[in-house]
Amino acid sequence: MEFFLISMLNSLSYGLLLFMLSAGLTIIFSMMGVLNFAHASFYMIGAYFAYQISLYVGFWPALVIAPLLVGAIGMAVERYGLRTVHKYGHVAELLFTFGLAYLIEETVHLIWGRSTVPYKVPPSLDISAFTLYSTAYPLYRVFMMAISVFMLITVYLTLTRSRIGLVIQAALTHPQTVETLGHNVPRVFMLVFGGGSALAGLAGVIGGNAFITQPGMAAAVGPIVFVVVVVGGMGSLAGAFLASLLIGVLQTFSVALDYSFVDLLSRLGITIGPDTPLAAVWDLTISQTAPVLPYLLMVLMLIFRPKGIMGTREG
Repeated sequence: MEFFLISMLNSLSYGLLLFMLSAGLTIIFSMMGVLNFAHASFYMIGAYFAYQISLYVGFWPALVIAPLLVGAIGMAVERYGLRTVHKYGHVAELLFTFGLAYLIEETVHLIWGRSTVPYKVPPSLDISAFTLYSTAYPLYRVFMMAISVFMLITVYLTLTRSRIGLVIQAALTHPQTVETLGHNVPRVFMLVFGGGSALAGLAGVIGGNAFITQPGMAAAVGPIVFVVVVVGGMGSLAGAFLASLLIGVLQTFSVALDYSFVDLLSRLGITIGPDTPLAAVWDLTISQTAPVLPYLLMVLMLIFRPKGIMGTREG
């Protein structure tokens, strides 16, 4: 029971972090139709900005300042980059964001080097929140979950209850009508891209010190983010939330399970011997296959339900 509860809490915190990261990408795609390959790079620079700012003014100001800076960079990218290549179609946009990801990574190498930076959890949160059986659960994990839930509620209310949210949704389907009413549609899209980038930056602020801050962090988390978006459904924020929790549970529990498929099949009465075809594959443990399970889930989703869990848009 202790293993199950602790693993469930860890999967919840990891899944909510994935959602915070994928929410920005989902919003950008649903509003603008842009699949941003550089989205995970904004997550990375959010972590690095938070590290640098925290050296001077501490973690709490960095929690606010770093996402705003990342959002400003995102708006500049949309205004002076994506808007220029938009007229050449989606392929040009994909190539632009793909190149931007490499540019950001090389810039990080030049400024902060190629090794890990000592971005640590603040002392005020580096304590135990509660003890579950014999395990002390970190307060910072609870803080991560609280920030993620607060972000979810804020984004939902902004998009569905506020005036700017109604303008954003109207600009998606009826841009000419929105312009007729006096709203600047290109500026709305610039704010959407900046807001999505800021969410990725916020995920970097709270995830960079919980895990690790180094130049390869964007490449490590980027593919998982796209898995979340595809499994949840392209453009569906609710789908991204469900997929994030699903993948969080899948990865957390699979990493902790050291059972081989031979053990599982033997309980079903199926014996696997040395002469069995693909015997080496059946001898793999679940923890060894954990890194590929999300991608296997994505492949199965694309085969049996291409639109994802709650997808409403194909591209």
